Amino acid sequence: MNSRRILKAGESYTFSRYFELPFTIDDILAEFNCTLERKNITLPEYSEILDLQFLQQQLQRNLSHIDLVNETARREALIGPILFEVCDLTNQRLNIEYSIAVNDYLKGTLDYYIAAPQNLLVIEAKQSDLVRGFTQLAIELIALDEWTQSTSELLYGAVTTGEDWRFGVYHRANRQVIQDQKRYQVPEDLLLLVKILIGIVIG
Repeated sequence: MNSRRILKAGESYTFSRYFELPFTIDDILAEFNCTLERKNITLPEYSEILDLQFLQQQLQRNLSHIDLVNETARREALIGPILFEVCDLTNQRLNIEYSIAVNDYLKGTLDYYIAAPQNLLVIEAKQSDLVRGFTQLAIELIALDEWTQSTSELLYGAVTTGEDWRFGVYHRANRQVIQDQKRYQVPEDLLLLVKILIGIVIG
């Protein structure tokens, strides 16, 4: 397979540009010598009892006052509160619009990024498109592999509309992105979703 047969030499590609490319995710990942596998993933899951009553009430209150008609609404009403809760429970910092630059093909901002002890990035699916949003997530995981100083074998990410969440895992050694077949719904799967996010963060 010829290298750079999709990506053009001398051009700059931000993460958000990959969302717009008309090519399949498999062909785009091949540009970076990476592959994709779609299967059900057993994700880390926090085992302790959690009381999410306040978060549930907060999300319900938010949804009763706005329509999820744009990315800002979804970010403010659903995604932000969930990730702030996770960071509060794990005592971690949440980086918002965190900029990284590996090279001309791998640069841009990560919507949400928790660095330690286990890397987790979360991106908002533009136009509520989880399919193309996952392509962007995969590229950001590849970039994070080269950016982070972490020695973890796996890097975790999720793409979300706020209501729907889909996880991806990057196996660094064999350069393979795994797309979880399962989707998690908010508010129906909120408790399980938060337990998974915490499980990833604490390693």
